[in-house]
Amino acid sequence: MDKKLTLSLDKSIIESAKNYAKSNNISLSKLIESYLTTLTKRKRSSTEITPLVESLSGVINLDEDFDVKDAYTDYLIEKYK
Repeated sequence: MDKKLTLSLDKSIIESAKNYAKSNNISLSKLIESYLTTLTKRKRSSTEITPLVESLSGVINLDEDFDVKDAYTDYLIEKYK
């Protein structure tokens, strides 16, 4: 069920969005709906771990006292000497 929504946006943004929608043969409402759908779906799936990332988990073994920030700082100091 569609519902109306009133937005207040900068005039130039509205004109740019209208031009974009027209050039892509889509209504401005559908363009905004599509954007909001993509935006809200992305948040839900942001914690999802892909199979590739899962397969890489545990590839590197580091000492428990290893400090990543200190190691990166040392690397940068050496690099820019």
